[in-house]
Amino acid sequence: MNSLPSNIQRLRFSTSRRLKLESIKVDPLQPLRNWLDRQQITEAQTAHRLAKLIPAQCPFERDIALFGRKILHIPPLCQLNPLYEELVVLRFKALCYLADECGEDISAYI
Repeated sequence: MNSLPSNIQRLRFSTSRRLKLESIKVDPLQPLRNWLDRQQITEAQTAHRLAKLIPAQCPFERDIALFGRKILHIPPLCQLNPLYEELVVLRFKALCYLADECGEDISAYI
């Protein structure tokens, strides 16, 4: 027999159930993240395209000035992209391929 009062038993049950539910995290973008991480750059043309397509800096960050005074700053919104890190890594792989394997100057992409 259980010597604990029923309200404590319910508390233990609900806490353990909540912990189990909180520990299960579903990420619908994980397969796409894994696919991007597995990509290998094997052609110079592909590397050039990726280096041109994926920007080196966030293109949305802006300072709005009026009469030479900054009145508004729009922060970079790229970090809101759930695939931001994977895309930056893919661009880095492309630049490394161009520099290391092809021996090209990548200063135009930086």
